[in-house]
Amino acid sequence: MSTTLPPLVLSIQSHVAWGHVGNAAAVFPLQRLGFEVLPIHTVQFSNHTGYGQFRGQVFGAEHVREVLLGLRERGVLPRLSAVLSGYLGDADTGRVILEAVGEIRQHNPSVRYLCDPVMGDVGRGVFVNPAIPDFLRDQAIPFANIITPNQFEFELLTGSKPANLQEAVKVARQLRGRGPDVVIVTSLATPDIPDSELGTLAVNGEGAWLVSTPRLALHPLPNGMGDVFSATLLGRLLAGQALPQALELATATLYALVEQTADGARDLPLVAAQEQIVAPGERFVAQPLA
Repeated sequence: MSTTLPPLVLSIQSHVAWGHVGNAAAVFPLQRLGFEVLPIHTVQFSNHTGYGQFRGQVFGAEHVREVLLGLRERGVLPRLSAVLSGYLGDADTGRVILEAVGEIRQHNPSVRYLCDPVMGDVGRGVFVNPAIPDFLRDQAIPFANIITPNQFEFELLTGSKPANLQEAVKVARQLRGRGPDVVIVTSLATPDIPDSELGTLAVNGEGAWLVSTPRLALHPLPNGMGDVFSATLLGRLLAGQALPQALELATATLYALVEQTADGARDLPLVAAQEQIVAPGERFVAQPLA
Protein backbone atom coordinates (compact mmCIF):
# COMPACT_ATOMS: atom_id res chain seq x y z
CA MET A 1 0.00 0.00 0.00
CA SER A 2 1.65 3.23 -1.19
CA THR A 3 1.45 6.48 0.70
CA THR A 4 1.56 9.81 -1.12
CA LEU A 5 4.32 11.99 0.30
CA PRO A 6 3.19 15.43 1.51
CA PRO A 7 4.53 18.50 -0.32
CA LEU A 8 7.82 19.87 1.03
CA VAL A 9 8.27 23.46 2.20
CA LEU A 10 11.66 24.96 3.06
CA SER A 11 11.37 27.62 5.79
CA ILE A 12 14.43 29.79 6.41
CA GLN A 13 14.03 32.26 9.27
CA SER A 14 14.71 32.90 12.94
CA HIS A 15 13.96 30.40 15.71
CA VAL A 16 13.39 30.59 19.46
CA ALA A 17 13.26 27.86 22.08
CA TRP A 18 10.57 29.67 24.10
CA GLY A 19 7.73 31.44 22.32
CA HIS A 20 6.32 31.50 18.81
CA VAL A 21 8.15 33.63 16.27
CA GLY A 22 9.98 32.78 13.04
CA ASN A 23 10.21 29.05 12.47
CA ALA A 24 8.73 28.47 15.93
CA ALA A 25 5.60 30.17 14.59
CA ALA A 26 5.59 29.03 10.95
CA VAL A 27 6.48 25.33 11.03
CA PHE A 28 3.59 24.02 13.12
CA PRO A 29 0.79 25.72 11.11
CA LEU A 30 2.22 24.34 7.88
CA GLN A 31 2.44 20.88 9.42
CA ARG A 32 -1.17 21.08 10.61
CA LEU A 33 -2.15 21.97 7.05
CA GLY A 34 -0.47 18.80 5.79
CA PHE A 35 2.98 19.92 4.69
CA GLU A 36 6.38 18.49 5.50
CA VAL A 37 8.52 21.43 6.61
CA LEU A 38 12.31 21.67 6.44
CA PRO A 39 13.32 24.49 8.84
CA ILE A 40 16.66 26.24 8.59
CA HIS A 41 17.30 28.73 11.38
CA THR A 42 18.96 32.09 10.74
CA VAL A 43 19.19 32.68 14.51
CA GLN A 44 18.69 30.48 17.56
CA PHE A 45 17.62 32.45 20.64
CA SER A 46 16.32 31.35 24.01
CA ASN A 47 13.24 33.57 23.51
CA HIS A 48 12.09 36.45 21.35
CA THR A 49 12.85 40.05 22.19
CA GLY A 50 9.31 40.68 23.40
CA TYR A 51 10.42 39.13 26.69
CA GLY A 52 13.36 41.52 26.97
CA GLN A 53 16.70 39.82 27.64
CA PHE A 54 17.55 36.79 25.53
CA ARG A 55 20.51 34.51 24.83
CA GLY A 56 21.71 32.67 21.77
CA GLN A 57 23.37 33.56 18.52
CA VAL A 58 22.87 34.73 14.96
CA PHE A 59 23.97 32.16 12.40
CA GLY A 60 26.06 33.44 9.51
CA ALA A 61 25.44 32.86 5.84
CA GLU A 62 27.91 29.95 5.78
CA HIS A 63 25.81 28.06 8.33
CA VAL A 64 22.71 28.36 6.12
CA ARG A 65 24.75 27.44 3.03
CA GLU A 66 26.12 24.35 4.80
CA VAL A 67 22.66 23.09 5.76
CA LEU A 68 21.44 23.70 2.21
CA LEU A 69 24.43 21.74 0.90
CA GLY A 70 23.41 18.79 3.05
CA LEU A 71 19.87 18.95 1.64
CA ARG A 72 21.29 19.16 -1.88
CA GLU A 73 23.37 16.05 -1.24
CA ARG A 74 20.25 14.21 -0.12
CA GLY A 75 18.49 15.19 -3.36
CA VAL A 76 15.85 17.13 -1.45
CA LEU A 77 16.01 20.57 -3.10
CA PRO A 78 14.42 19.59 -6.45
CA ARG A 79 11.44 18.12 -4.56
CA LEU A 80 10.49 21.37 -2.81
CA SER A 81 7.10 22.92 -3.55
CA ALA A 82 7.82 26.24 -1.82
CA VAL A 83 10.37 28.33 0.04
CA LEU A 84 9.41 30.65 2.89
CA SER A 85 11.75 33.27 4.30
CA GLY A 86 11.28 35.72 7.16
CA TYR A 87 13.62 37.45 9.58
CA LEU A 88 17.20 37.54 8.31
CA GLY A 89 20.23 38.10 10.50
CA ASP A 90 22.16 39.76 7.66
CA ALA A 91 21.97 40.43 3.92
CA ASP A 92 24.56 37.73 3.11
CA THR A 93 22.15 35.13 4.47
CA GLY A 94 19.46 36.57 2.22
CA ARG A 95 21.69 36.17 -0.81
CA VAL A 96 22.25 32.50 0.08
CA ILE A 97 18.46 32.05 0.14
CA LEU A 98 18.08 33.63 -3.29
CA GLU A 99 20.83 31.37 -4.66
CA ALA A 100 18.94 28.35 -3.31
CA VAL A 101 15.63 29.51 -4.79
CA GLY A 102 17.32 30.03 -8.15
CA GLU A 103 18.76 26.51 -8.03
CA ILE A 104 15.40 24.99 -7.09
CA ARG A 105 13.68 26.83 -9.94
CA GLN A 106 16.03 25.16 -12.42
CA HIS A 107 14.56 21.81 -11.35
CA ASN A 108 11.03 22.99 -10.55
CA PRO A 109 10.01 26.26 -12.25
CA SER A 110 6.67 26.21 -10.44
CA VAL A 111 8.22 26.41 -6.93
CA ARG A 112 6.76 29.35 -5.00
CA TYR A 113 8.97 31.66 -2.99
CA LEU A 114 7.15 33.64 -0.30
CA CYS A 115 9.30 36.41 1.11
CA ASP A 116 8.03 38.00 4.30
CA PRO A 117 10.14 41.21 4.26
CA VAL A 118 10.59 41.54 8.03
CA MET A 119 12.04 44.97 8.74
CA GLY A 120 9.96 46.77 11.35
CA ASP A 121 6.56 47.95 12.46
CA VAL A 122 4.62 51.02 13.53
CA GLY A 123 5.86 52.21 16.90
CA ARG A 124 9.05 50.13 16.83
CA GLY A 125 10.47 51.47 13.58
CA VAL A 126 13.16 49.48 11.76
CA PHE A 127 14.61 46.73 13.96
CA VAL A 128 16.84 44.82 11.53
CA ASN A 129 20.43 45.13 10.35
CA PRO A 130 20.72 48.41 8.34
CA ALA A 131 21.65 46.49 5.17
CA ILE A 132 18.45 44.42 5.20
CA PRO A 133 15.95 46.99 3.81
CA ASP A 134 18.10 47.67 0.73
CA PHE A 135 18.65 43.94 0.17
CA LEU A 136 14.93 43.21 0.39
CA ARG A 137 13.93 46.13 -1.82
CA ASP A 138 16.55 45.64 -4.53
CA GLN A 139 17.19 41.89 -4.57
CA ALA A 140 14.64 39.77 -2.69
CA ILE A 141 11.39 41.44 -3.72
CA PRO A 142 12.10 41.16 -7.48
CA PHE A 143 12.95 37.47 -6.94
CA ALA A 144 9.87 36.51 -4.90
CA ASN A 145 6.53 35.15 -6.10
CA ILE A 146 4.63 36.32 -3.02
CA ILE A 147 5.45 39.08 -0.52
CA THR A 148 3.65 39.84 2.75
CA PRO A 149 4.81 43.18 4.19
CA ASN A 150 2.90 44.93 6.94
CA GLN A 151 1.89 48.51 6.20
CA PHE A 152 5.08 49.95 7.72
CA GLU A 153 7.24 47.62 5.58
CA PHE A 154 5.07 48.27 2.50
CA GLU A 155 5.68 52.01 2.85
CA LEU A 156 9.40 51.43 3.45
CA LEU A 157 9.69 49.27 0.33
CA THR A 158 7.78 51.69 -1.90
CA GLY A 159 8.74 55.07 -0.42
CA SER A 160 5.06 56.00 -0.28
CA LYS A 161 2.34 56.55 2.30
CA PRO A 162 -1.03 55.76 0.70
CA ALA A 163 -3.75 58.19 1.73
CA ASN A 164 -6.54 55.69 1.07
CA LEU A 165 -7.29 52.16 -0.11
CA GLN A 166 -7.34 53.15 -3.76
CA GLU A 167 -3.81 54.52 -3.49
CA ALA A 168 -2.67 51.40 -1.60
CA VAL A 169 -3.95 49.21 -4.44
CA LYS A 170 -2.21 51.41 -7.02
CA VAL A 171 1.12 51.25 -5.15
CA ALA A 172 0.77 47.48 -4.65
CA ARG A 173 0.25 47.07 -8.40
CA GLN A 174 3.37 49.12 -9.03
CA LEU A 175 5.24 46.87 -6.61
CA ARG A 176 4.00 43.83 -8.54
CA GLY A 177 5.64 45.35 -11.60
CA ARG A 178 9.01 44.89 -9.86
CA GLY A 179 8.68 41.10 -9.73
CA PRO A 180 6.28 39.42 -7.30
CA ASP A 181 3.00 38.07 -8.62
CA VAL A 182 1.15 38.44 -5.30
CA VAL A 183 1.45 41.42 -2.93
CA ILE A 184 -0.23 41.15 0.48
CA VAL A 185 -0.27 44.14 2.85
CA THR A 186 -1.15 43.29 6.46
CA SER A 187 -2.18 45.54 9.36
CA LEU A 188 -3.48 48.09 6.86
CA ALA A 189 -4.98 51.20 8.47
CA THR A 190 -5.47 53.88 5.82
CA PRO A 191 -7.69 56.84 6.83
CA ASP A 192 -10.71 55.38 5.00
CA ILE A 193 -10.61 52.15 7.05
CA PRO A 194 -12.63 52.57 10.28
CA ASP A 195 -10.54 52.91 13.44
CA SER A 196 -12.30 49.83 14.83
CA GLU A 197 -10.97 47.64 11.99
CA LEU A 198 -7.73 46.43 10.43
CA GLY A 199 -7.40 45.57 6.76
CA THR A 200 -5.44 42.93 4.87
CA LEU A 201 -5.01 43.79 1.20
CA ALA A 202 -4.17 41.27 -1.52
CA VAL A 203 -3.29 42.17 -5.11
CA ASN A 204 -2.40 39.89 -8.00
CA GLY A 205 -2.75 40.01 -11.79
CA GLU A 206 -6.45 39.18 -11.61
CA GLY A 207 -7.65 41.72 -9.05
CA ALA A 208 -7.47 43.21 -5.59
CA TRP A 209 -9.28 42.18 -2.41
CA LEU A 210 -9.60 43.51 1.12
CA VAL A 211 -10.42 41.50 4.23
CA SER A 212 -11.44 43.64 7.21
CA THR A 213 -11.44 42.30 10.77
CA PRO A 214 -12.32 43.93 14.07
CA ARG A 215 -9.35 45.52 15.81
CA LEU A 216 -8.68 43.54 18.99
CA ALA A 217 -7.71 45.55 22.07
CA LEU A 218 -4.80 43.44 23.30
CA HIS A 219 -1.86 45.10 25.05
CA PRO A 220 0.70 44.09 24.12
CA LEU A 221 -0.14 42.34 20.86
CA PRO A 222 1.47 38.89 20.72
CA ASN A 223 4.66 38.43 18.73
CA GLY A 224 4.83 36.23 15.64
CA MET A 225 1.53 37.25 14.07
CA GLY A 226 3.08 37.97 10.67
CA ASP A 227 5.02 34.70 10.75
CA VAL A 228 1.85 32.67 11.37
CA PHE A 229 -0.10 34.59 8.74
CA SER A 230 2.53 34.11 6.02
CA ALA A 231 2.89 30.40 6.71
CA THR A 232 -0.87 29.83 6.76
CA LEU A 233 -1.41 31.85 3.59
CA LEU A 234 1.32 29.89 1.80
CA GLY A 235 -0.20 26.60 2.93
CA ARG A 236 -3.62 27.57 1.64
CA LEU A 237 -2.23 28.65 -1.73
CA LEU A 238 -0.20 25.44 -2.04
CA ALA A 239 -3.38 23.48 -1.29
CA GLY A 240 -4.87 24.99 -4.45
CA GLN A 241 -7.10 27.69 -3.06
CA ALA A 242 -7.49 30.89 -5.07
CA LEU A 243 -6.00 34.03 -3.58
CA PRO A 244 -9.26 35.50 -2.17
CA GLN A 245 -10.13 32.25 -0.37
CA ALA A 246 -6.58 31.76 0.89
CA LEU A 247 -6.64 35.33 2.16
CA GLU A 248 -9.93 34.76 3.98
CA LEU A 249 -8.71 31.58 5.66
CA ALA A 250 -5.29 32.91 6.67
CA THR A 251 -6.84 36.09 8.07
CA ALA A 252 -9.50 34.11 9.91
CA THR A 253 -6.88 31.84 11.47
CA LEU A 254 -4.78 34.74 12.68
CA TYR A 255 -7.80 36.62 14.03
CA ALA A 256 -8.98 33.55 15.96
CA LEU A 257 -5.53 32.96 17.45
CA VAL A 258 -5.19 36.60 18.51
CA GLU A 259 -8.72 36.58 19.92
CA GLN A 260 -7.86 33.54 22.05
CA THR A 261 -4.59 35.04 23.31
CA ALA A 262 -4.71 35.81 27.02
CA ASP A 263 -4.36 39.49 27.86
CA GLY A 264 -0.70 40.22 28.60
CA ALA A 265 0.57 37.07 26.84
CA ARG A 266 3.47 37.53 24.43
CA ASP A 267 2.69 34.54 22.20
CA LEU A 268 -0.18 33.15 20.16
CA PRO A 269 -1.82 29.97 21.54
CA LEU A 270 -0.72 27.88 18.56
CA VAL A 271 -0.99 24.51 20.27
CA ALA A 272 -4.01 25.15 22.50
CA ALA A 273 -6.04 26.64 19.63
CA GLN A 274 -4.59 24.58 16.80
CA GLU A 275 -8.02 23.68 15.41
CA GLN A 276 -8.26 27.31 14.28
CA ILE A 277 -5.36 26.67 11.89
CA VAL A 278 -7.22 23.93 10.06
CA ALA A 279 -10.82 25.15 10.38
CA PRO A 280 -11.14 28.71 11.68
CA GLY A 281 -14.48 29.23 13.38
CA GLU A 282 -15.24 32.63 11.88
CA ARG A 283 -14.69 33.84 8.29
CA PHE A 284 -14.32 37.37 6.98
CA VAL A 285 -15.22 38.05 3.35
CA ALA A 286 -12.58 39.16 0.85
CA GLN A 287 -14.21 42.18 -0.76
CA PRO A 288 -13.12 42.86 -4.35
CA LEU A 289 -11.69 46.33 -4.99
CA ALA A 290 -11.59 48.22 -8.26
